[in-house]
Amino acid sequence: MMTLQTLDLADAQQMLAASKAKAEEIGVPMCIAITDTSGNLIAFERMDGGKVTSITIAIDKSFTASGAKKATHEYGDASQPGKPAYGIAAAIGGRLMVVGGGLPVMVNGQCVGGIGVSSGTPDQDREVAQAGLHAITGH
Repeated sequence: MMTLQTLDLADAQQMLAASKAKAEEIGVPMCIAITDTSGNLIAFERMDGGKVTSITIAIDKSFTASGAKKATHEYGDASQPGKPAYGIAAAIGGRLMVVGGGLPVMVNGQCVGGIGVSSGTPDQDREVAQAGLHAITGH
């Protein structure tokens, strides 16, 4: 039998708070999603002004990061025409995200969840996601 570690609601709330603070600092209202190790949503916040179209994107970025145990931006280059993962963005009913802003939460080498952020540029989304990740992992 396996024992799996996963984020809990308290972890998710801590990550949301740190991500929201970073979004406020850079002046971009965001949609922020936190998922557990299985890619299931634990917590979500759409800041005032966060794009309605970014709700699903943030959730799917977090789903991708936790389920694939890989940052979404890492799929970006590899998923372009002629590259090894071309077409992967259509996988899993289109839920697999290849745009920056989704990060896996790794603790002691194990993926315990994910964070996904959307409403800014991919770099802004990634910066805000990193702030949430830092709140839990310290890096």
